[in-house]
Amino acid sequence: MRAWAPAKVNLFLEALGRRADGYHDLATLMVAVSLYDTLDFREVSGSSRAGEVRLECDWPELSTGPDNLVYRAAELVRRVAGVKVGAHITLRKRIPLAAGLAGGSSDAAATLAGLNRLWRLGWGPAELARLGAELGSDVPFFFFTPAAWCTGRGEVVQPLPLGKPLDLVLTGPPVGLATKDVVRALTVPSVPRDGAEMCRAVQAGDLPEVGRLLFNRLQAPAEGLCPAVARLHARLADLGPLGALMSGSGSTVFALCRGPAQAQSIARALRSQREDGGLARVSVVRSCD
Repeated sequence: MRAWAPAKVNLFLEALGRRADGYHDLATLMVAVSLYDTLDFREVSGSSRAGEVRLECDWPELSTGPDNLVYRAAELVRRVAGVKVGAHITLRKRIPLAAGLAGGSSDAAATLAGLNRLWRLGWGPAELARLGAELGSDVPFFFFTPAAWCTGRGEVVQPLPLGKPLDLVLTGPPVGLATKDVVRALTVPSVPRDGAEMCRAVQAGDLPEVGRLLFNRLQAPAEGLCPAVARLHARLADLGPLGALMSGSGSTVFALCRGPAQAQSIARALRSQREDGGLARVSVVRSCD
C-alpha cells in the first residue's frame, strides 16, 4: 500500500487566546498542496518481528523510533483495532522539517489512512480524524482536504470548497523554526481578526481578494526569531504575486500567483538567489483537488 501525504499552507491564522492545557485556541484556513511525502506500508506476519512496527526513512536526521509521529500513528491503530500483526513502513520525505507545512502531521494522517485500508478496518474520515487529534492538532485536517476552516487547537475541522485552484510558490531559508519558540514569542491580540471574509473569498474563487486578505498572527514573532523569513517574504512580494505570507509557524513563506505561468516565473527568479549561506528552498505547487 502506498499513500501520498500532502503539505499544507495557512491562508489565514489568528490566535484567539491561551488555553488551560497550554495550547492556544486558533482560527485558521488551511489548504493542502501538491508537495508530497510518500509512505509505503507492508504487513509483517509469520516472523520473529510479526508484532512490531518498523519505520525506515530516507532522511537520516529524522528519528524512526517511538517519538516519530508515523510510528506513534501505527501503534495507535494497532492498539485501538486490536491488530496483532506488525507493519513495515518506508517514509520518503520531500516536505521540509520545521517549515510550517505540517509534514509530520500529514505523514501521521497518511499512516492512519494507509493502515486502515491495508488492514481493512473500515474506519471513515470522522473516526480517523478523531484518532488523529490524539497525535497532533493539524492531523485531522488531512481527512477533509483540500481546504478547511479549523478551530480549537486546530483539530475542529469544517471543510470548505475551493472556488478555484490556487497556484503557489513555496520558499524558505535553509533553517527551520520550532513551533514552541514562535508561540512563546506570540502576543495574543485583545481583538482577534475575523476570518469570515477569507472563507467567502476562497469559496468564491476570488483570488485577488484571497491575496489581499492573507494573514498570519505568527509571522511577526517568527520574523523576530529568523530575519531570513522577513527577507524572503519581502523578496516574494517584490515579484508581484497576488499576495505573500508565511505558512504556519514558519519558516516557509509562499506567494499566491495569478496562475501557473506566474508561479514558474517567480520560482525561476528565486532559484538562483542565496539565503544565509545556502540556496533557499523553492517549490511550485497547486492546491490539491
